Amino acid sequence: MDYFRAWLVAFVFTQLVEIPIYVTALQVSVLAAFGASAITHPLLCFVYLPHAHLLHVTYAWQLVVGEAVVYLVETAYFAVLFRRRRAWLWSAVANLASFATGMLSRRLFGMP
Repeated sequence: MDYFRAWLVAFVFTQLVEIPIYVTALQVSVLAAFGASAITHPLLCFVYLPHAHLLHVTYAWQLVVGEAVVYLVETAYFAVLFRRRRAWLWSAVANLASFATGMLSRRLFGMP
């Protein structure tokens, strides 16, 4: 599968996990919930990851840095644009859930 198609599968997977969390916990619309990963996921996959090797750290640390930036951006997105006080908590929950289920799915099924 080419990189774009692999990204698209991972993006849809991420949205399926994160949207219900944000809609339920932060009481935002589906579109607002979609917007968080719509901003961060392409940046992570098309800007950061192709250049992460420049950090000269292990792949695990590249993931930690990338996920930390995603977490901070999504937290700011909900805290500033939607004035959600618990954005820090639910951004952590949503991102941990999508990362963990994505890794589990990759281990079990080879995707996303």
